[in-house]
Amino acid sequence: MANFNIKDLEGRMQGAVKVLHEEFTGLRTGRASTSLLDRVVVNCYGNDMPLAQVATVSVAEARLLTVNVWDKGNAAAVEKAIREAGLGLNPAAAGQVIRVPVPDLSAERREELAKVAHRYAEQARVSVRNVRRDGMEQLKKMEKDGEISQDDQRGKSDDIQKLTDRTIKEIDQMLTDKDKEIRQI
Repeated sequence: MANFNIKDLEGRMQGAVKVLHEEFTGLRTGRASTSLLDRVVVNCYGNDMPLAQVATVSVAEARLLTVNVWDKGNAAAVEKAIREAGLGLNPAAAGQVIRVPVPDLSAERREELAKVAHRYAEQARVSVRNVRRDGMEQLKKMEKDGEISQDDQRGKSDDIQKLTDRTIKEIDQMLTDKDKEIRQI
């Protein structure tokens, strides 16, 4: 068969799932998680650097992160970066260690986060459907050009649909899990 590769489509669909996972990781749910600070960028040594390159982040308690800054001179910059990251966190420095309490979420904030999670999931579903559409169009063109038979085209179309259904189900499960996590009291 010419140049049709379902593994390529599967990889693209899994790319959408991976992006969704990363977006869900960044949603704060009231529970301390080191991934909460993954996107924090610190200005030190005259450059913007990811927090992971200047400090170690760990979970001290269910609602407390500790950030151990490797160079004490950067502690103020790290504290400022966490405070200004738009995460609603209020860090407190004690020497090289910065304590970051993770506050409880209000009911309104939980609803907002749930809506954001649903929006992220819908974007992932749309991406998967676009990959499906691309694959189906490629098959139709191949059949029209005489590269594959009509039966082959139908069989491959069924394979693409099964792959799409499986990926959408995975996205829906991720959303269900994240929604439960957000709404827990």
